[in-house]
Amino acid sequence: MEELPIKGAYLYTPRLFRDDRGTFMESFRATELSEATGHGLRLSQTNVSVSAKGVIRGIHYADVPPSQAKYVTCVSGRILDVIVDLRVGSPTFGRHTTVPLDAESFQSVYISEGLGHGFAALTDNATVFYLCSEPYAPARERGINPLDPALNIDWQVSEPVLSEKDVQAPSMKQALDEGLLPDLDACTTFYRTLS
Repeated sequence: MEELPIKGAYLYTPRLFRDDRGTFMESFRATELSEATGHGLRLSQTNVSVSAKGVIRGIHYADVPPSQAKYVTCVSGRILDVIVDLRVGSPTFGRHTTVPLDAESFQSVYISEGLGHGFAALTDNATVFYLCSEPYAPARERGINPLDPALNIDWQVSEPVLSEKDVQAPSMKQALDEGLLPDLDACTTFYRTLS
């Protein structure tokens, strides 16, 4: 597990075993995640999304506590995964990092509670598999418009396709002004309960 530039976000690169039959890998190892983060991932839900080229999903996050940690793997095609630090008070608040994920490297990203997450499908049939720490709960779910100019994200798609929900999502400034963003202190307190 390699920590990314935003604290609480990690990249996992599996060892691939290839032969004439195909490829095998361990795409998730609880011990490696636990060693890196100081806690495990309580699995409550798995999600799969299949997207056409140009689709952007996100930026999504959930209220803390309990929010929703995610472990994301692209199992077909290629995506640009985007993680945004939405934790008010964080040294990297408002910054983002991007990681290309694809079905060649089978790398995965772990996104801690309180961070925003989204991705752009760079190929047709981009299939993404998520492990989630909490089930989907509509009352706690939030979003930031992924095309908010203040985020300055290069999604690497020329004609983005978004859901109506993501189009209508507030800008980061609107979410901040309305008190919708997670607080770093609340996140840090919650992270301690996971150990």
